[in-house]
Amino acid sequence: MPGGLHGRGALFDTDPPGLASRLVGLRPNQLRATPYEHPGELPFVVLAGGRGLGKSAVLRELRDAYRGHTPVALIDGEEQQFAAPPAERPAEAWSPVGQALTTIAEQLAEPVTGAGRVGFPRLASGLLAVAAGGWSDRDVPRIRQEAERILLLNETGSWLSGFAGRWVSKLVSKLIASMSGTGPVVEPIIEATLEAFTEGVAPAHRRLRKAAGWYRDYPNAGGSPKLALILLSRHFRAGGDSRTHAERYLVRALLADLDDAYAGVVQRSHRRGRPVVLIDNVQEPAGLGLLEPVLRDRTDGIADRVVFFAALRGYTHPALRNAGRRTLTETARETGWEPGTSPSSRALLVSLPPLTPDDTLHIVDTASNGTGVTTVPSQFPHATHRLTGGSPLGITVLAASARQNLPQGAASLGELLTSDVAPHEDHDGRPAYQELLDRLVPGGRLDELTVLAAAHDRDSACALAQARLPEDFGASGVLDLEERLAAEGWPTAAGQFVGDPFLRALLLLRLHHFDPDHERWRTVHRTLIDHYGDEDPPDGARYRLHHELALGTAEFAVAHLRDTFPRTDTRGWLSSLVFIASAPYYHAHDPDGRDFDGHDHRASIALGHTDAAQTPPAGVDAVLHLRVRRLLHSVWQLTDPLVLPDPKVTERLRFELEQLSNLRPAGNALLWRASRDWPSDALAGRPFRIPGDDDENGGGGR
Repeated sequence: MPGGLHGRGALFDTDPPGLASRLVGLRPNQLRATPYEHPGELPFVVLAGGRGLGKSAVLRELRDAYRGHTPVALIDGEEQQFAAPPAERPAEAWSPVGQALTTIAEQLAEPVTGAGRVGFPRLASGLLAVAAGGWSDRDVPRIRQEAERILLLNETGSWLSGFAGRWVSKLVSKLIASMSGTGPVVEPIIEATLEAFTEGVAPAHRRLRKAAGWYRDYPNAGGSPKLALILLSRHFRAGGDSRTHAERYLVRALLADLDDAYAGVVQRSHRRGRPVVLIDNVQEPAGLGLLEPVLRDRTDGIADRVVFFAALRGYTHPALRNAGRRTLTETARETGWEPGTSPSSRALLVSLPPLTPDDTLHIVDTASNGTGVTTVPSQFPHATHRLTGGSPLGITVLAASARQNLPQGAASLGELLTSDVAPHEDHDGRPAYQELLDRLVPGGRLDELTVLAAAHDRDSACALAQARLPEDFGASGVLDLEERLAAEGWPTAAGQFVGDPFLRALLLLRLHHFDPDHERWRTVHRTLIDHYGDEDPPDGARYRLHHELALGTAEFAVAHLRDTFPRTDTRGWLSSLVFIASAPYYHAHDPDGRDFDGHDHRASIALGHTDAAQTPPAGVDAVLHLRVRRLLHSVWQLTDPLVLPDPKVTERLRFELEQLSNLRPAGNALLWRASRDWPSDALAGRPFRIPGDDDENGGGGR
């Protein structure tokens, strides 16, 4: 894969050509042409997925692959430049879409192999009219700067620098002369613009005149370019639907200018492939303001030749209601896309999958080669994939932490997450889990989500909010976070408020390290223990025991599993075992939050090393009691995503399940199947599967 990307071959492959090659008509990083899959109308491709799936990395790679070969531009709708106008520019003469169009045109204008710069006279004319709506003061330097930036969009050669200076000087002089009072000066500016366009006989002047004439068809302009530009500026300043109408024409102007750059035999012979526009975070105003006009115009039969790739956070959006839907793998050889009758059907929503275990192995191997460590634990790649769920961001940050911290003695994924990692050489290091959470949960409410990560549903989250969060958060804050998680593409999971196991593990790690004495960790779990009291439904018992175990108290879980083993459905018993043992484990602490010794004692208990010191309660089967105790700690250690599975514990797990199968003739087959599946699942980094369940995740909540 180019640029170190993995698992994205369906997009970047060259032989046979992947999706990018077939749409652009050029192989990535090459000037070799490839047949178009869609020679007529193109799908507007939207790469969909939650945070951390590498959408931004894919767009950057597309830009780098085609830069210099065909016109290409990349913007990010979340950049600050699209959030608000510059301090000196009036809001009525600025919008995220206008800023995005200017930025895109500046990038597309750059010369490519075999062809010169692309000029944007239509767009420049419209943007000048819009900008003039904010030139009602005597800030001459600002006016000159804005006018020069816009006019330079029409540059196709070195000649324009002199022309731009002369034209702007004339325009500013006319503007100052016309400012006898206050208020908009759109009309005199447009007059000055049109007069400047009619001067001279150079090709550039002809393009400018042609560009101004393009606006003759603007609604209610009566064929007058001057009136058309005045109306465009007026509609833009009006805001609301009027501004949306004006912005649609500005987007159309950009595409018409690009079409001109490819018009004629000579132009086409110099320009290979199609121009490419890349929009990250298309769900933001700057992105939607480009997406929707393009889709509407294509529906109305107004064609363009631009390849659009956009990135959407999440998997749905109202503007893409009727979009075609494919997985990335399904687009490897052809998309099978056909447009419908609605604008949104002109889009193709392509979901990016998580990386595979093999992809994870390659990334980790590459990173580990530079650690100086002679032997990287063989379970490390599988454990990394289990923890991250194939998140490219998670794998990359963990691999970077391994490269930096394995030589320092880090021995588990938990230690790699809590160790400092410097993503770039010029940045100071900080704990890897903080680096990940800042990128996975930006925009506030991280403290609240950290607390709610321990919850299992809306009710338990509301109980936590009431007891442990500020009064103004409450149930409405819980609903808001629930909605936000869904909108950003995070999956749901039965039995967990935060459905994604990787995000939940990071949040719980942050909760544990929130304060030096781990007080918040303890109070959160105690609150949930109280919430799932004895009066709760039967499922409440396993939730309560899950949180008792998270506080280091295993006796209640052992007693429950021991007593229910002879009389509970075997599948249900195994499911409860896995769920209870999915409790997060951190170093054992005393009631005051002090660390006992910093060691993980689960393996010692699982292997029976502590049996001699145990005195089972009177009146219970001592053999069954100790066996269940060993089994609970085996599953707890082997399903912990922050540690590497212990091979000795996997063998002990196999043995304990085999022995239990002899005690339950009715459930013998299920226990025997678990004794075979679970050890191999642990070593391969898979969730434990409950035998007989259709759910491959086994109901363990991981």
